[in-house]
Amino acid sequence: MRTARITRNTKETQIAMEFNLDGSGKAKIDTGIGFFDHMLDGFTRHGLFDLNLDVTGDLKVDCHHTVEDTGIVLGRAIAEAVGDKKGIRRYGSRILPMDEALVLCAVDLGGRPWLSLDYEFSQERVGDLDTEMIREFFYAVSYSAAMNLHLKVLDGSNTHHIIEAMFKAFSKALDEAVSFDPRITDVLSTKGTL
Repeated sequence: MRTARITRNTKETQIAMEFNLDGSGKAKIDTGIGFFDHMLDGFTRHGLFDLNLDVTGDLKVDCHHTVEDTGIVLGRAIAEAVGDKKGIRRYGSRILPMDEALVLCAVDLGGRPWLSLDYEFSQERVGDLDTEMIREFFYAVSYSAAMNLHLKVLDGSNTHHIIEAMFKAFSKALDEAVSFDPRITDVLSTKGTL
């Protein structure tokens, strides 16, 4: 089982996470931000991961620290759970529809962090989540996991649908990238290391 247990305690957030790459889509999530919980639940279920997550953050300030720090911890958990990367496909991608929304996500677990996400949301908030935090979350995940992460909104008008398509497309792309291919006996790199 490729799993990770990560805790992160700061003056702004206290986070405990258990993450399983080879799960069945089971989620137990409490960040204090309902819409964010809903997105992480979708990520877990559609990627067929297991995620137990408990976050206490300074929501009296705003949602920034809670969302960003959760991204940092999730990125670390992905990196720890995937291990030495021997035998994995390394790359994954998905074009995912959500009603009128259509989102492309591509992932490379090559060890070099990068986020490409250029999209201006038409709404400032969905529930208790500031939409500007979507970029901060995916940035934190990509840098903590040392992955290339590209998200492109190809179509859509409903902010809820667009964000949900992002999280689900990411989960499907990540699931593909961490899956094993029996033809890959070492790491998939001309350098011999990732």
